[in-house]
Amino acid sequence: MWPFDRIKSRISYEILRRFKPEIVGYATKKQGENNADTRISNITHISNKKNIAIGDNVFIGHFNYIDGFDKVSIGNGCQITNYVSVLTHSSHNSIRLYGESYIEHWSKDMKGLLNAPVQIGEYCFIGPHSVIMPGTILGKGCVVSAFSFVSGTFEDFSIIRGIPAKQVGSVKESDKELMEEYPRLKNLYFDK
Repeated sequence: MWPFDRIKSRISYEILRRFKPEIVGYATKKQGENNADTRISNITHISNKKNIAIGDNVFIGHFNYIDGFDKVSIGNGCQITNYVSVLTHSSHNSIRLYGESYIEHWSKDMKGLLNAPVQIGEYCFIGPHSVIMPGTILGKGCVVSAFSFVSGTFEDFSIIRGIPAKQVGSVKESDKELMEEYPRLKNLYFDK
């Protein structure tokens, strides 16, 4: 093996060793206090962490982006799969309105800027390749299907699907069937 090949191989190994996808813990409560059993991928990007509140027993998979421009609240027991964007701002209108002077005027008071907090209720599941837009409120126990573009307020236990996403059902129906099939789960079910 040529010396250059060894160097190249060693660099590749070190990059993969340091940056390979893996699930790690993440402190999001008071300084130094960790969330119980919360697991977040090392390649999920969370911006402006001071605006992000993540509950206990949360799973956030690989290649996600959580935008902390405004507040984001993720309730206990949520699962956010892979390639999900949780957005609290969008400047898609502002950039056209301000044109070349866009950067000079950048602020939360910019005309056309869409920004609002996002709330994801307890025990929600967000499928892969979904986008959660600014101002979205998901009630507890919601299921967001893969490839959904979600904007608005959704009641507890909604099944949410589509582009744009709409409520297409309730998980209460399938939950009832599962409780009948597995009666021991009735005592564990989070909506007692």
